[in-house]
Amino acid sequence: MRDLQSWLTRLEQLHPTEIELGLERVSAVARRLDADTPARRVITVAGTNGKGSCVRTMESLLSAAGHSTGAYSSPHLLRFNERIRIDGEEVGDEDLITAFEAVEQARGETSLTYFEFTTLAAFWLFKRAEVEFALLEVGLGGRLDAVNLVDADIAVITSVAVDHEAWLGNDREVIGAEKAGILRRGKTFVCADAHPPASVVDAARELGCESYFIGHQFEIGDHRFRLQGEPELTIGVPQVQLPPASVAAALTALSLAGALPGADEVCRVLETLQMPGRCQRLDWLGRELVLDVGHNPAAATYLAEWLAQRPVSGRTLALVAVMADKDVPGLVAPLKHEIDHWFPALLPDNPRAADAAQLLRGLSEAGVPEAQVDRQCMPVAERLQSLTEVLQAGDRLLVFGSFFTVAEVLQLTREQHDGQS
Repeated sequence: MRDLQSWLTRLEQLHPTEIELGLERVSAVARRLDADTPARRVITVAGTNGKGSCVRTMESLLSAAGHSTGAYSSPHLLRFNERIRIDGEEVGDEDLITAFEAVEQARGETSLTYFEFTTLAAFWLFKRAEVEFALLEVGLGGRLDAVNLVDADIAVITSVAVDHEAWLGNDREVIGAEKAGILRRGKTFVCADAHPPASVVDAARELGCESYFIGHQFEIGDHRFRLQGEPELTIGVPQVQLPPASVAAALTALSLAGALPGADEVCRVLETLQMPGRCQRLDWLGRELVLDVGHNPAAATYLAEWLAQRPVSGRTLALVAVMADKDVPGLVAPLKHEIDHWFPALLPDNPRAADAAQLLRGLSEAGVPEAQVDRQCMPVAERLQSLTEVLQAGDRLLVFGSFFTVAEVLQLTREQHDGQS
């Protein structure tokens, strides 16, 4: 197979289940592939929310400091290539295919999930490129995630909240223990959760980690970042578009690694740093469009605070489409005071998506007045088109609820050649 899509289609069919947590199979293949040490230094990032922002911040800062970097994150929005980047550039199709061929040869009869297979491909590419830093974003949980086959020099946990209950449980202590599985004995640990579960704190102590907790050893606020201990650091920072706690964790990790650029470069990077789908602002048809992939109550709480800090002269309208296994009332409730009118939408081609009844029920249970809800639940594309006639000067449109929702809208705006970020 010499085209990327054919490979990706095949990888989706290789394993009987989409997710199978555990390290035995993938670790064995990694050893045969000689990809179990993908870089000289490894920073692994876990978290319910904010881990992608942390990885992207570190990636940009390392580039500014002149360090070679491999970054692995998931999921992607528009192209699989977004998941694997070397020195800030997405890996091209041909290199991905070469990596897939190497993994295929190494795995033999071992069955791998889509995520396990692509994780190994990323590690193989980083090893071949001889990058200095590998920045690895955990896919699900931490302890049994394929990324965790590598021993991290620095482990980062951005946040611990309830999500993916079917796999991780519905209790922060249990979820925290899973995420703390990325910690290694005697290594460095950075925690950006202001109220970490006891399971995380206990794991760091039992493993003898050199630990840094936000609000204690480091903090961000009032346009300053402060780090206590060795090294001690205080630098001015601009207002950031990405979650400040994730940015602070990135600054802490790189400072501890001795890889942070100078203060002026830090400010230059942070001033312009954005991520597709994370509080991403677009000028769309002369109106402000905000895209956010947030799909759990904790993400919605952050999004509500972000909107409140950036008022508009007109109304804020919301287009929301979510997966059926998500807490719709919990997702809506934190935002109800920031949204003037709700437009629930459908993803008819996605069997995992919530239907109209679930969306409308969730809005009602969250306490949204019926007069603020458009009960005609259209597919996302139709809904976006209909809103072109509703939005007025000074209005803002928020699109959120799922990676799938944001990806579809982002693709539509690009096809219209009218979205500029």
